[in-house]
Amino acid sequence: MKRREFSLATLGTAAAVSSIGMSRHAFAQGPFKFVAGKDYMKLDRAVPTETEAGKIELIEFFWYSCPHCNAFEPTFGQWVKSAPKDVVVRRIPVAFRDDFAPQQRLYFALEAMGLLEKLHVKVFQALHVEKLTLNTDATILAWVEKQGVDKNKFADTAKSFGVASKLKRAVQLQNDFKIEGVPSLGVAGKFYTDGTLAGSMERALQVAESLLGQVRQGRA
Repeated sequence: MKRREFSLATLGTAAAVSSIGMSRHAFAQGPFKFVAGKDYMKLDRAVPTETEAGKIELIEFFWYSCPHCNAFEPTFGQWVKSAPKDVVVRRIPVAFRDDFAPQQRLYFALEAMGLLEKLHVKVFQALHVEKLTLNTDATILAWVEKQGVDKNKFADTAKSFGVASKLKRAVQLQNDFKIEGVPSLGVAGKFYTDGTLAGSMERALQVAESLLGQVRQGRA
């Protein structure tokens, strides 16, 4: 979903897009020839990564209310489960407007409380299947309480310095990668690709895996 397409009306009302089908056999068919400036972009300035030596960072930029992010989640979630062991996957919620911040706080609070595995996909389901409106701190707090989460602990976590710092860092990464739409992928702090560049998010993930291979082999 491109940045210019976001409007106040999209929050809680965007229709779900069909899930992208994808097999990892696509990655086993041999080397791919992807072109810089066409299938992906190389950043003018490398972005510092948060990985230890020998690890490669892959970032998915997303927005919970984005129908395309919802469609991509099953594919990406499955890919993450079988990703190479030297790849560190991070998800970064974007904030193209101030009213995106509540969902950013939701993600980072769930992360801090160790609840992402349990509730990350359920947030997408609540928005795109159940058609709930989760665009304010109040509506989000009511929803997490219904999921069995201690609402006071969640509220305190969402307002914590740690979460505030992650929100600030998320916006910085969004700007450093020059994110114009979601979902999109950042690779090793050096490369960027998305469905528009690659032609689809299925192919963007193939591009990202090819770039990971180049970085691993020291060719990028």
